[in-house]
Amino acid sequence: DGQTLNPNGTQYGDRAALFEWVLQQEASGCHQFILSADQLLSGGLVNSRSMTSQPITLSDGTVLSEYGLIDRLLEVLGSNTENRVYLLDTVMRLAPTVGYDGFDLGGYKALRAYGMEARPTLSGGDLTVDNIIANYWLDRKGQPVVLFSTSPLPDDVLDSYSDARARKLKLSDHMLAAAKGMDNVRILIGVDDSAPTASIQTSEIAYLKQTMAAQDALLSGADEDGMLAVCRLYEDTVFTGDLPTVQVRYFGGSENASSSDYDHQPLTEIVEAHLSYLGLSQTEKNADLQVLVLTAPADAAQADSYCADLISALRKNEKKGVPTILMDAAKNGYGTAFQSMLVEKTDLGLLMGYAGFYDLANATGIALSNGVARWLCLRQQGTCTDAQNQAFLRTLSESLIKDICYKNRAKIELTSYVKDKLGGDPDNFAATGTDTGAVLSQLQNFMAADTEDVLKNFSESNFISSLDPYRETGLGGLTLSDYQFPWQRVFEVRMEISVNDFTKSHNRFLFFLF
Repeated sequence: DGQTLNPNGTQYGDRAALFEWVLQQEASGCHQFILSADQLLSGGLVNSRSMTSQPITLSDGTVLSEYGLIDRLLEVLGSNTENRVYLLDTVMRLAPTVGYDGFDLGGYKALRAYGMEARPTLSGGDLTVDNIIANYWLDRKGQPVVLFSTSPLPDDVLDSYSDARARKLKLSDHMLAAAKGMDNVRILIGVDDSAPTASIQTSEIAYLKQTMAAQDALLSGADEDGMLAVCRLYEDTVFTGDLPTVQVRYFGGSENASSSDYDHQPLTEIVEAHLSYLGLSQTEKNADLQVLVLTAPADAAQADSYCADLISALRKNEKKGVPTILMDAAKNGYGTAFQSMLVEKTDLGLLMGYAGFYDLANATGIALSNGVARWLCLRQQGTCTDAQNQAFLRTLSESLIKDICYKNRAKIELTSYVKDKLGGDPDNFAATGTDTGAVLSQLQNFMAADTEDVLKNFSESNFISSLDPYRETGLGGLTLSDYQFPWQRVFEVRMEISVNDFTKSHNRFLFFLF
């Protein structure tokens, strides 16, 4: 809210222009598509959470309903058997977006509480779109939902919320039906912010799962689905060998519980579902890839031991040349202790993938898609080009820098600076006229200090440059520049990462092995 409008005069994307652009790519000979249904049908993920149905007018004057756009899209792309089409969709999260379409934090919390109330259980022939929608206003006993712990929500707010949910569900249902029989079309639906208990999403999820074709999938998390689709597309169209076997190892003791209030599945189920989407099988020994997952500490008194055990496992994998993906799903359950140990005692460049910035569902998809894609590329090509190696290292280092250096260091300092020094809103610079240039200048100062240890690690680190034969190459360091705030708020940050010239393999920096 309050930010500059797009060229089409709205705060969401131009659906007609996006649709016509896709058709132009197909006409020009493109055969591989990864498309967001939320972008095409709603102009963006955020807008999909509050939008009601509106027709789309194309540049030639043709008017399509949203269902007609789906039909036309699949008719054009799906009928060409040379095409591979990956459509990304979402189950609407429990509440719309703070700072968009007039929603503030209080409204978000109230609607999230409303969405978290369990609705009547539907199964068998009763599990229909119409019945799901009819139950939006009812609790598990079939009575109107009443929240005693929050301020009453106005009827028009509840009506708008339910209308947006109903639209999303109907569009997803129509897309699944329209794609039936199209073997070259895969649909991936991500469950946006959710809850570990029954909620308004429960029947929606159950219905979509039973409606999907065999090649489709529904996974926890939404932010990472594009990356997962890229990895799956590479598997389906380029990679010709055997997919890697994977060993998943958990540290922290909380893997059988939800990792946060925003996941609807335990950690183990989330990881298994993501592995399944990528077609990967698990094994307990001699795996091609290991995935190490740090969970919240089940026993706070053992926190130091959990961290030490994972670091020890990672160091042993480095020594043995075992490709390793790391996920920090502890939600700051160890403060900064684990991240400090990671930077001080391991070779960051040797990781195949890393994520820890988001909830586990997002972290799982990000770490697996990046790490598995890197493994596939090395296995397929033997020796990657310098450009491929640089691109991989930018991806890996960005995840580590954003998690360790920005989220847990600079962002905290920057939030205080915007509030206390500039008198602005760190969640929306535009709404308070905050001087973005001043914020960027201060960010550069913070990041210069807050990235020093991570950049030093990378300057002395190696990366895996070949799997068979196993070979490591030395990193010459990284250079960070051109910081940006794409949404004029501190939550997201962009940066340019330049990879310096490679070197011969560095000698291992000699830390003690736990």
